[in-house]
Amino acid sequence: MKIYTKRGDQGETSLFGGKRVLKTDDRIEAYGTVDELNSVLGLALSFNQSEKTQKILHHLQDELFVLGADLATPIGKKEKIDRIGDSHIQSIEDIIDDLDSELEPMRFFIHPGGTSSSSSIHIARTVCRRAERACINCIQTIEISPDTIRYLNRLSDLLFVLARYENKQAGISEEKWKVG
Repeated sequence: MKIYTKRGDQGETSLFGGKRVLKTDDRIEAYGTVDELNSVLGLALSFNQSEKTQKILHHLQDELFVLGADLATPIGKKEKIDRIGDSHIQSIEDIIDDLDSELEPMRFFIHPGGTSSSSSIHIARTVCRRAERACINCIQTIEISPDTIRYLNRLSDLLFVLARYENKQAGISEEKWKVG
């Protein structure tokens, strides 16, 4: 199979199910940002990190492919695809609870940073928030599952906790934000 098809040369792409839309379509922006998030997680995996974090990041990358396919498939079209749902959201909440149990409670805002791994996870968190905003924008004009927004909301929380966890594993203290 060739990597190029030339079908997008006029600024359109196909959704699952065959419908052609502009590459600037809200749905394309949403799943394109999810793809960017997946790439940033790949970057995070290139840094030294705990085995636990590696397993979590690989798991999240797999789930982001499900989310991308979900967003690329109009509701009611190809019903045989996996869609993001309650079990995915619950899984993220379980991971957050597990990681959070190993961290000091938050009493102040912290600066994003620390190790290369933690810093790249913080970047992933901000891309995740942008993907969430793109999905919210989609809901204004097209039908997508509201679970996608819930999932991305929890995922950004998980990425924040995971970045903190990575710094703790490396013995890096959190840098408190000082007002003024």
